[in-house]
Amino acid sequence: MRKTIIVFGLLILGLLLLFQFSKYAVISGDLDSEFTIAIIAVVFFFVGVYLNKRSLQKRHSASEDIDHKKIKSLNISKREYEVLLGISEGLSNKEIGEKLFVSESTIKTHVSNLLSKLNAKRRTQALQKAKDFNII
Repeated sequence: MRKTIIVFGLLILGLLLLFQFSKYAVISGDLDSEFTIAIIAVVFFFVGVYLNKRSLQKRHSASEDIDHKKIKSLNISKREYEVLLGISEGLSNKEIGEKLFVSESTIKTHVSNLLSKLNAKRRTQALQKAKDFNII
């Protein structure tokens, strides 16, 4: 967390310096305003690409930590696992049903099966056990 704050702080500082430099260059008449805007746009583009690559890289490494053997040993079906992922995203039964193109009652059945397979009484407890088992 501290590293993220430092990186974003340095990023903001760099962008502030870029804006100040461009303001000075435009006022002094050394640069056209269109050229300054183009430079700032290019910098923002590369910062966006860099941040996107970093965020996608973290998601990919997290998926490697999932214990697929544990999922099979708990007899969790593919659809039940999709419902579990929907629960972990904070979606309601109706939203999960719309996402998976099934009815809300089907989702309730899958949630009930998940609760019994994970030996949980509530959705939050099921999520905690799933995290403990490294299946989400």
